[in-house]
Amino acid sequence: MRVVAALGVGVLVLAALPGAEQAGTGANASAGRPGLAVPRREPAVPFKVGETLTYDVAYSQYLVAGTAVATVVEKKPSFSSTAYYIVAEGRPLPLISKLYSLYYKMDTLFDSYTTLSQRTSLYSEEGSKRRQSATLFDRSSLRASFELNTGSVAKNEFVVPTGAQDGLALLYALRLRTFKAGDRLTVPVVDDGVVYTVGIESTGPEHLKMRLGEFDTWKLNVSVVDDQRRPVGKNIAVWMSNDVRRLPLRLTADLPVGSFGFALRDVR
Repeated sequence: MRVVAALGVGVLVLAALPGAEQAGTGANASAGRPGLAVPRREPAVPFKVGETLTYDVAYSQYLVAGTAVATVVEKKPSFSSTAYYIVAEGRPLPLISKLYSLYYKMDTLFDSYTTLSQRTSLYSEEGSKRRQSATLFDRSSLRASFELNTGSVAKNEFVVPTGAQDGLALLYALRLRTFKAGDRLTVPVVDDGVVYTVGIESTGPEHLKMRLGEFDTWKLNVSVVDDQRRPVGKNIAVWMSNDVRRLPLRLTADLPVGSFGFALRDVR
């Protein structure tokens, strides 16, 4: 389930939980079913169009196994509102890619008024396997439609709670928050037609030294359970910079397929 990776930011998606071998294609729709009534004012956001975050990705015994990039591509009219189109992509290093070809992509349409996901899509390449999925939220009816294409197409529609997000949208929504020690929140996160429950608790502040520099941060400890209340992963955490940009600096997760770490290498 990509929500852990995405929380990790988020995606970055790549980390591969039971579904993290899947990630997204472009969310290019600009019209569709109406959502919730749109507030009059857009909240201020700590990112802008063109922002690009590049991460080194560590996996198990590999100090650097790949690269993940998250980009705020554009802001545009979308589904009777306005949305940021945000994309996260991940690839292994060339040496690893020669052994096994991998590519993951996830995107979201992040409503600039409600700060909720309008639509998310995911795409993956693993060797010769191709997988593409998309989830469209209908906020007015509290439902979502899910479509999966693995050569044949399967569709499903299901109920979602108020405030449900996709993993990548949640990561960017967290950047809008001002944290303090002991803050707790619970967010429903939709992935592959399943509603997960994500718990977040803030600790700190914590001083973090990394290749990019030194930062004061809030450590966000993350727990994830599926719709059967079974835990997904452990030791999941995000370190968010305690400044106006609120950058996701470091992300870690222990998953059934191995341990993952993301370290922000470059910001543009």
